[in-house]
Amino acid sequence: MDIQRISDELEIASVLNRYARAVDGKDWDLWRSLFTDDAHIDYSSAGGLVGGRDEVSAWLERSLAQMPMTQHYVTNVEADIDGDTATVRAMFYNPMLLPGASETSACGGYYHHVMVRTESGWRSKQLREENLWFDNPPSAELRTSMKE
Repeated sequence: MDIQRISDELEIASVLNRYARAVDGKDWDLWRSLFTDDAHIDYSSAGGLVGGRDEVSAWLERSLAQMPMTQHYVTNVEADIDGDTATVRAMFYNPMLLPGASETSACGGYYHHVMVRTESGWRSKQLREENLWFDNPPSAELRTSMKE
């Protein structure tokens, strides 16, 4: 493995670490900075929004403001790097406290990114969340209210 490959993998993992920090810290400026301007984001597997970076950012800001706690763990990052493009898969585990809940909920699955190297470093051009499981999921009513 050459130095450039090691550097790219570390930078890509850093983007994913900042993603988790941005979501849990509700830092939407940081979150948007991790994506290209024309990024396409798909949270539909968890009942969320599909759309562009700014549209999804506004939705996240509204919906996660209702949640007292989230904590994203992003692990097992695999990056298939081809020049200035990378296909990235990473596992996530997210314990959370839903609005009005007394018990913690949790979900897990994979983040699938297509990342591109930009003048500012690696950025996600596409993100698709693949939610594989949800323990103590939100009610249909809560999911609907969070989508609005």
